[in-house]
This record gives sequence, C-alpha cells and structure tokens, in this order.
Amino acid sequence: MSDEKIPEDWRNLLAEFERRRAFGRRMGGTEKLKKRADGGRRNARELIELFIDPHTFEEIGTLVGGQSYHGQDTVPADALIGGLGKINGGTVVFSVEDFTTLGGSIGHGNNAKRLRLATIALESRLPFVMLLDGAGARAGNALERYPYSPIDLQVLARLSGTVPSVAVVVGSSAGHSSVGGLLLDFVVMLEGSVMFAAGPPLVEAAMGEVVLKEDLGGAELHTKFSGVAHNVAAGEESAAQLVRDYLAYFQNRHVAGAEAGDQVALFDLIPANLRTPYDIVPVIERLLDRDSFLQIQPDYGRAIVTGLARLNGHAVAVVANQPAVMAGAIDAVAAEKAADFINRCDPLGLPVLFLADTPGVMSGAAAERAGTLRSTARMYMAQSKMRSPKLHVTLRKSFGFGGFVMAMNAFDKQTVTLGLPGVSLGRLPAQGGAQAASMTTAMPAPWRKSRTAAPGPLATSWPMTRLLIPGNYANA
Repeated sequence: MSDEKIPEDWRNLLAEFERRRAFGRRMGGTEKLKKRADGGRRNARELIELFIDPHTFEEIGTLVGGQSYHGQDTVPADALIGGLGKINGGTVVFSVEDFTTLGGSIGHGNNAKRLRLATIALESRLPFVMLLDGAGARAGNALERYPYSPIDLQVLARLSGTVPSVAVVVGSSAGHSSVGGLLLDFVVMLEGSVMFAAGPPLVEAAMGEVVLKEDLGGAELHTKFSGVAHNVAAGEESAAQLVRDYLAYFQNRHVAGAEAGDQVALFDLIPANLRTPYDIVPVIERLLDRDSFLQIQPDYGRAIVTGLARLNGHAVAVVANQPAVMAGAIDAVAAEKAADFINRCDPLGLPVLFLADTPGVMSGAAAERAGTLRSTARMYMAQSKMRSPKLHVTLRKSFGFGGFVMAMNAFDKQTVTLGLPGVSLGRLPAQGGAQAASMTTAMPAPWRKSRTAAPGPLATSWPMTRLLIPGNYANA
C-alpha cells in the first residue's frame, strides 16, 4: 500500500515506529563502527550475518533501550541484538552483545531481553547460541529499579542438558556476561579474546595485582590451564564453522550415506606392546565415520580425549584414554573434563562410546593432593547415571578403577562391551599387585624388580589377561 493510501494518523505512527527501529539498529554510531572495522573485526550485526543462514534472522526486541523513563540516555537495542534464525537449516535462538554500544554492558532492558530469549529456547526446545563481547553489568543499574536481575542466569542454567547451547567469546567478556556464557554447554574463544570475572583495572584496585588482560583471562589460559573454555577458533569465520559443526550432531542425529573409516587397518595404529605409547586420535578418526570427529577441549585434561563424531551416520559422543599422555593414566583434570562432557551429552540423548586403554587412576602424593579420587568418582557417577546407550571397547588394557570409570562395568546398562584380542584386564597390573601384596619374590625372575628399579613391562599372566572376541565381558 502506498503512503498516499494510508490514513494520515497511521502514517505518523508508522513514521515514529521506523524512527525508533532505525535507532535500535544503529549500534554505537559511525565512529565506533569504523574503529571496529579498521581493526579487522565485524560488528554485532555483521556477526549475525556470518553465523546465521542467509535471510533467516528475525530480530526480537529491537526497540528495547530506545525509550527513556527516568531521564536516562536511550541505548540502541540496549547493547544486545537477538532473535530467531537458522543454522544448518534448523531454527536457533541467537544473541550477540554489541561492544560498540556502552561496551556491550548489561542494562535492565538488556537483561530482560536475555531472559526472554533464553526462555524461548527453553520452552520451544531450540538450540541457543550467544556471542559474548561485553563488560558485564552496567554501572548505572543501581540507580534504576529493576526487580528481575539476574533471572536470566537461572534460565540459562536450565538450558544445559535440555537443548544444545553454545557461547562464543568474540572480544572481551567480563562479570555477568562471562558467567552467563559459562552456564552453556560449549564455550569457544577466538584467538585474542579474553574472559574474566573482573578486568585488570578492577583487579588492580581490589587486589593490588597488575596483570595483562591476556594473562588474566586469555584464550590460551582458559583452554589449556583453567578449563573454563573448550575450544579456540582462529577467527570469526572459524568460530562460525565450529558452531555449525557442533550443532550438526544434535540437529541431525543420523546422516545417510556416511563413509565409514578403514576399521580393518586399526592394528597398524595400536601397538601390541602394552607399554608402547600411541596417539588415540588417529584411532578414533579411523574407527568412526570419515572426517566426522570434532574434538572437544583438546588442550585440557589431555589424558582423556573427548569429542563428537558419527558411527554409521549416527551422532555419538566419544570418551577415550590417551596412551600418548601419561600412558593413559587418568588424572584429576582429565576425569573432571570427562565427567562434565558426559553430563552434558547424555541428557541430550547422545550415545557415548568409551575407548579404554589405561593402566588405571593416577596415583602418588601429587595425585592425592589434586583430589584425583574425588574427580574419578565424579566421572564414575557420570557414566553410571547415563540414560543414553553406553558402548565400551577395551583396546589393550584396563586396570582397576580406571576401567570402571571408562564404563567397563558388567550389568551396568551397557549396550555392548567389546575388547580387542589379547587385552589385559584386572584389578591391578600383575607386577604392581604382586608388590603390593608382598609377593614379589614369588614372581618369575623376569618380573622381579626392586622398588627403586625402573618399572618393567606389565605382566600378562593368565589371571590378569583374557583373549576376547567381540562380546560382553559378563559372558566371557
């Protein structure tokens, strides 16, 4: 309908509506947008175009922040752009903090919008994706009445295990912003991004500690040492692809025509000698469908490998010992990582494939101080409480509690439990068990070692070893 055919009073209302909508879309203004572009970074609305399938984004809450109630300044979209769109052809709830507008800080309208978007994802069972680039709670919030903060965190917490949820740190994320992201299942950080409870100025003021922002909360710190984030993306394009890849396992549980790996050739990757280290990742990639393995948290808790893949086209989660790291012994960090991964995948209905090759739980004074027993108990509880199909394969060895946490438990809801020929099983490796029982002198000469001698190869005496063909250990 042309403007001439619209009644004048309606034309005035529509003109005011367009003015407000244009204000809501302007972000931080020409100067700040140019500065961001000159730095080689996309602005918030350009990031939406990168992450969301073309022409599918429908914004919600554009006018939030555009009305002044108590004389405060109006804020375009209140520094948060969100709505519904499609990724991989499936509908998602998507939001991005606009750093060019008041540093992406969270005002009351912003908080209400976050709550609304999270509620839509929860009630409609839609994947939720949040891009973080904000300073946390806005300093002026205390001057305005708003009774609902921080209810958005309560709803975000309920998303985990209900729908797939992803946070991507594309710039700097602090305070409330970072906490909200960490409640989600999968946390990605761009190279050069930072995330912390409080930034360097506040840390210096409160603690007297002078620290660079990268040392306080950089991507390397959080993916290698703290475990706060899962994966690092080289740039915005890589992050968008990583989000698409991650969501695909949950959006399309089965892909027809998937190409299987060369499973027959596994033995050239797995040494028969129990003490020879090897990298489990090529084994996973060959065992499962070709080019389907997405490793989650690859640089943290490296004694266990976790990730998503496809098996005959079906999406599965993978938990595998890594014999290339500490011979596959399970330490506290690896156990916590695995427990968290299982607890996030199982409620979403993904089967979990356990690939065991471990001498057991890490022992020693340092391991005890680190709380390894507590962490491995948590991992055991996670796999024991699983409701999804549980698949176990022992590749070479699985001893003691280390085997239990890797789901090698008879009559414990395993869908299938398999082992390669010649696997070594038992409560303890033969040599260590004999020494613990003061039976060293009764052992054959090749295995007799003093407590100070370098450890020899693991014994393979009959009580500790079974030759298995595919089947269930309970029936072996």
